[in-house]
Amino acid sequence: MNKISLFTCAAAAIMSLTACTDFLEIKPQHEIILEEFWNEKADVEGIVTGCYAALQSEPVVARMMVWGEFRSDNVTGGTNLDRDLNLDNLLKENINAQNAYTTWVDFYYIINTCNTVIKYAPDVAAIDPAFSEGELRSMIAEVTAIRALCYFYLIRTFRDVPYNTECYTDDNQTMDLPATKFDDVLNTLIADLESVRGDAVRRYPSEGQVKRLYQTARITRDAIDAMLCEMYLWKKDYAKCVEYADRVIESKKQIIIENSTLSEAAVLQRFQQFNGYPLQATAHRGISNTYGQAFSDIFCDGNADESIFELTYMKNDNNMPNNYAVSNLYGNQTNTIGRVSVPSFIGNDVEGAQYKVFRNQYDVRAYENFLPVGSQYRVAKFALSSFIITDPSDKSKRASIQISYPENYCKANWIIYRVSDIMLMKAEALAELYDDGMEATVAREKRQEIFSLVNAVNKRSVCQSELKDTLTFGSYGQKSLLQELVLAERQRELMFEGKRWFDLVRRSQRDGNTDVLVNAVLQRHESNKSMVQNRLSKMDAIYWPYNLEELKVNNNLVQNPAFGSGENGSYDQTK
Repeated sequence: MNKISLFTCAAAAIMSLTACTDFLEIKPQHEIILEEFWNEKADVEGIVTGCYAALQSEPVVARMMVWGEFRSDNVTGGTNLDRDLNLDNLLKENINAQNAYTTWVDFYYIINTCNTVIKYAPDVAAIDPAFSEGELRSMIAEVTAIRALCYFYLIRTFRDVPYNTECYTDDNQTMDLPATKFDDVLNTLIADLESVRGDAVRRYPSEGQVKRLYQTARITRDAIDAMLCEMYLWKKDYAKCVEYADRVIESKKQIIIENSTLSEAAVLQRFQQFNGYPLQATAHRGISNTYGQAFSDIFCDGNADESIFELTYMKNDNNMPNNYAVSNLYGNQTNTIGRVSVPSFIGNDVEGAQYKVFRNQYDVRAYENFLPVGSQYRVAKFALSSFIITDPSDKSKRASIQISYPENYCKANWIIYRVSDIMLMKAEALAELYDDGMEATVAREKRQEIFSLVNAVNKRSVCQSELKDTLTFGSYGQKSLLQELVLAERQRELMFEGKRWFDLVRRSQRDGNTDVLVNAVLQRHESNKSMVQNRLSKMDAIYWPYNLEELKVNNNLVQNPAFGSGENGSYDQTK
């Protein structure tokens, strides 16, 4: 965590939105912040906007992708890896402390920006009568949530990280902090979010598509509740996880009803096809294409009703930022296969009638999440600007519309939370609360609730003449089978969304071993299986090493023992 000049980051973020930066060169940056900048509400709003712009930057989104997905069984090497040897090495599980993807400075820039808003915004509200107390509290809630989100990514990746809520506005200040334990950071993040959620905006006051965009592109109370849902899942407080999942689900139901041109009764009737849950859906026309259209709404159009929070790139605005991380890593019109591709065991699952990942040929996610390109499979989710499948039983119709983003013009939103994710978190928490020794009637009711959540998500993906179950309730009569059901559905539903590795790490934390993680990851490694298995058998190794440069400037950091001293990145063989 190097010395940080807050305004360098904040101003760069605002540049991408306003291009009004000449004044930054007039005086030293910290003088502008302390003496001239924090005078009116617009100044605070500009810095808050800069937080979102920084989240959208390529280094941050790339790490959300790489940290959350690329060590898992969902991806393997693609094309042009010779241009990114750091990625090539981590895909081979050959990570060391010099790997560029172990750097975290961009996340700490955002954290420091949030800390600065929290410190200085109250002073602005005291001198600007146009800056109301309610607006101040909502902005504090907003940046507190953004800060928590950044720390949450850091602890899930590195486990223990330096934690700080003081702002650094002068390059002469140092940040030489030891790492705070995972559980302590997690508990603090939960407490922070609990304290501000009541101040967060519930509904942004705008109309039509703009209202839906604001509701999903900025932090709301729903976004905070979604974060709390997941944080409590990691904390193993499963009852609280369920509580916050229910809050999000009920809120999204009301939002969809408010936004719909249909009557409330008609909307609720549509929910019933998915066991009452507010999943993205369309009316059936001939072959059921519910997920096919939902895929387009969620991943191509963006800011769908199902969305809770996503980084928004404004598809029809050439002046807004592009999602270069998705373009480079998942592919584009020039490089159809990006730096990563889809392992053959996933790509061949349905074509070869194996059905180990996807349960049957009608699971349209097997055709819209990825596509065959020669002997390989490309990632389609996020990388396509338009794609609708009509009939998975007919190969000629599977990709009736298929358009990739141009290489330097990717407008794919990056989704942080959506409803199906929350539903499956709730199912995971309920599965952990389930006990095989429960009284039979109670046990059946508990299993039915878990199955209903998973089955609703699964059923939405079925592309047949009518929606019908492809999962069988009677197949999941034990806790271990329920756990397996949820983990498998999360992989199918959230593939390539930066979730899978974190899911496997969370499972390892819960089990106290890496058996499930190792068995999953080995499926994509065609060689060096014994080396990968040995390395990942140690719990320490499923987290990342601290970057070597961070160790040089912060003497209080102690390297992850799985990576030795960090000098050469070799794995320590101690257990």
